[in-house]
Amino acid sequence: MGGEEPPRVAARVPAGSGARPGENPADDLPDGLLVADRDARVVLFNAAAVRMTGITAEAALGIDFRDVLPLHDAEGRDWWKCLAPYDGLGTRTRHPERVLFLPGGTELLVTAAYRRDPGGKVERFSVCLRDAAHRTRQERDRADLVSTVAHELRSPLTSVKGFTATLLAKWHRFNDDQKRVMLETVNADADRVTRLITELLDVSRIEAGRLEMRRQVVDLPDEVRKVIAGRVAAGDAADRFRFETRGELPEMWLDPDKVDQILGNLVENAVRHGAGTVTIVVEPDVHEEGAAVSVRDEGEGIPPEAVQRVFRQFWRGPGGNRRGGTGLGLYIVKGLVEAHGGTITVRRAPGGGAEFRFTMPAGAPDYAG
Repeated sequence: MGGEEPPRVAARVPAGSGARPGENPADDLPDGLLVADRDARVVLFNAAAVRMTGITAEAALGIDFRDVLPLHDAEGRDWWKCLAPYDGLGTRTRHPERVLFLPGGTELLVTAAYRRDPGGKVERFSVCLRDAAHRTRQERDRADLVSTVAHELRSPLTSVKGFTATLLAKWHRFNDDQKRVMLETVNADADRVTRLITELLDVSRIEAGRLEMRRQVVDLPDEVRKVIAGRVAAGDAADRFRFETRGELPEMWLDPDKVDQILGNLVENAVRHGAGTVTIVVEPDVHEEGAAVSVRDEGEGIPPEAVQRVFRQFWRGPGGNRRGGTGLGLYIVKGLVEAHGGTITVRRAPGGGAEFRFTMPAGAPDYAG
């Protein structure tokens, strides 16, 4: 690991890679990458590796990789001494991912792979680094999701079980009105469970990038009118809503079911967490061909420190759990908007309250599918 330091070398740009001289194509990788040559000297140290370790590429290139990345396991053992990558079996091709640590305590997920010559000697040893904190956050999010689902399912299922057990055991003791009330409660709780399952499926598809888009020509103003009519039919006051259209829209190729879901979630969010009149504005997008939709309320708005968290899973407004909801609605809205190629933002509305504004590109028939 010691020895005289050779001249440092820069990672070479492969011919035909499309990169300019002096650029490192590996800098485009999201994971850290260290490549050592047959003498265990670092010949490539990409930007992600610099970011994760705090070691500059200049300080790493040409140095023995074991000095650049002195990794140890949870018991404090020198990982490279345990692994002996340039010794041992010449049949080894890779090492599975495991958690290792730098001397300062930085936790990394590390995998390694070999390229060998015909005689089995190591020609290249590649080490891939991933941020362990990111995986920890993902595991915590999954645990939160399981906890949230269990909590949200428990209440309606307990209600369904209680009312059905009561009706089965004491059917003849209740009159028709009492039976109707109990069955209506069971029906409403079953709808709540169905909505939760639908939200979970949407989250799964968004995270896996498996949202299916069935595009067709959509009249956005008409979709807004349908959502408002549905809210009024469900019991909201008609004068709670104001709808405005401005300018002529291009032909919009969108998934109508997902557009209804986006609008429905945003309007419900404004009604539940906001106050006063809910205003929906549809107008041409001033930045590119397409449309922009704004949903505004007149409530307290979203605190500035919470703006960056609004579209994350499990975020709830100032009302928190008191106003219900799983905290998945706005996360799903963002995923559906982005699946169309659009963007969504939140800010303070001109008259106070919150304003959610999303844009949709016009698309074209040959893009629909």
